[in-house]
Amino acid sequence: MNRRGTANGKREIGRRLARLALVSGVLLCAPSYLLAQDADRGKVIYNKWCVGCHGESGAGDGEAAAFMLPRPRDFTFAIYQIRTTASGGLPTDDDMRRVIDNGMPGTTMPGWRSKLSNSEREDVIGYLKTFSDFFEDEVPEPIEIGKPPRVTEEGLAEGRRLYVEEVQCLKCHGDAGRGDGTSAPTMTDDAGFPIRPADLTENWKFNGGGSVEDIFMRMRTGLDGTPMPSNSDVIDAGIISEEQLWRVAQYVRSLSPKEAPQPSDVIRAALIEGTLPEGPADTAWDNLEKFWIPLVGQIIQKPRWFAPAVDGVWVQAAHDGTTLALKLSWNDPSSSPDPEWEEYSQLLAQTMTDVDGPAAADQGPDRVHVQFPLTPPEGTELPYFLGGDSKRPVYEWDWESSPDQVSEGKSVGLGTFAAYGDGQLAHRARFEAGRWQIQISRSLVPVDSTRAPAFIPGTLLPIAFFAADGSNGEIGNRGSVSAWASLYLDVPTPTMVFVAPVVATLLTAGLGIVVVLRAQKRETRA
Repeated sequence: MNRRGTANGKREIGRRLARLALVSGVLLCAPSYLLAQDADRGKVIYNKWCVGCHGESGAGDGEAAAFMLPRPRDFTFAIYQIRTTASGGLPTDDDMRRVIDNGMPGTTMPGWRSKLSNSEREDVIGYLKTFSDFFEDEVPEPIEIGKPPRVTEEGLAEGRRLYVEEVQCLKCHGDAGRGDGTSAPTMTDDAGFPIRPADLTENWKFNGGGSVEDIFMRMRTGLDGTPMPSNSDVIDAGIISEEQLWRVAQYVRSLSPKEAPQPSDVIRAALIEGTLPEGPADTAWDNLEKFWIPLVGQIIQKPRWFAPAVDGVWVQAAHDGTTLALKLSWNDPSSSPDPEWEEYSQLLAQTMTDVDGPAAADQGPDRVHVQFPLTPPEGTELPYFLGGDSKRPVYEWDWESSPDQVSEGKSVGLGTFAAYGDGQLAHRARFEAGRWQIQISRSLVPVDSTRAPAFIPGTLLPIAFFAADGSNGEIGNRGSVSAWASLYLDVPTPTMVFVAPVVATLLTAGLGIVVVLRAQKRETRA
């Protein structure tokens, strides 16, 4: 071979190596959707992580399924809620990937992005598609959507009108969006299990995401397998335009806070000069800070409850140096017991029969309990958060809706509350548009310090909560609970806090004048 041929050969080898390096780099950096799917490997991963809920055959009948509401997905029917495809269509791989990565907020389905590798998640997608022959005959195609219009006050008002009139979302989700519409008590999924409409004031729990774009997509495609319909036909029929549906999505998004609330470790009771709020509807509460306390199902002590209705309470507090007022607010679609929710309660009792026995078929009252250590805790030693125990009992406020009453007493464990006969508490309760608001008040100094703790300004006092929805089978120990937080009562601001800056300013000004006068004298002498 001559030199020219040798040089050309070297160049060709160099080009091939460069292409190989480029391809290798692309493969190494490739997103998961470019990875091959191996259903056989996916089956191994599925059997390790997914079979407990979704079952060996993918029918949503795993050992844990009986404890869940809503129930796990039945893959054999190929009916998927979260899709970018038309109603009744199969999900794309991207759709399935998103659910596996992020989970399903508001359900027991967790996200697996941090648990499984990209290739493992791809293999699971490949295996899930083997549960239904539909994936062999259909290539899912996502629908095309435009961009949302700019958010304006007029647009939100139009979205509200459409929400009520044309689209009629309030029939299920309620006028204020708290899941208390007239159709809510009778709703079931395609398998006949009871299902509640989403609480639109908590977008961080929306299936498929809580952005305006996510909400719009859910309204366009519907949630197959649930009562949530697709609104694409409404657009095609000319009843509303696509822009108007965007306006509804923007209005729905406006019902939730801009950011998901962060759990509060400390609840601050503001010191008020003058009269404390007279009740939960008093506008004085509007100017006081709200604290979010998340609640989860009581799944520790039997009978346990895996399908709680109350996921958190908003807490506000104030005191005037003599009395503490505590306001609790939480969403609940019914003031229990409610005849309108009887059908739901009966169906729920039939559905949740494997959770330490059947749920109560008869509705009970709505309830909320507030607990404090009976005696000041030593160091970090706190009572058991589920009502204390015999060694460390708790002092408790128990409110229930029917009859509307509040009691104070002592507990030495969950379900052991013993009320005092001469309580010091005052309260007012208000239910409106799917929300309870309760104000409970008590003097800072108890009548008997052996039966109740003092509320001492300037100190931290542990506080915890329990809530139950009587129309959701939550009787007795069944309900939702919080961990311990702390209540802090503000102290008066010392006078020196206001005086010190003034004094410092005057001293600074005085020193400045002295310096100027001395400088002027030096110049005169010179």
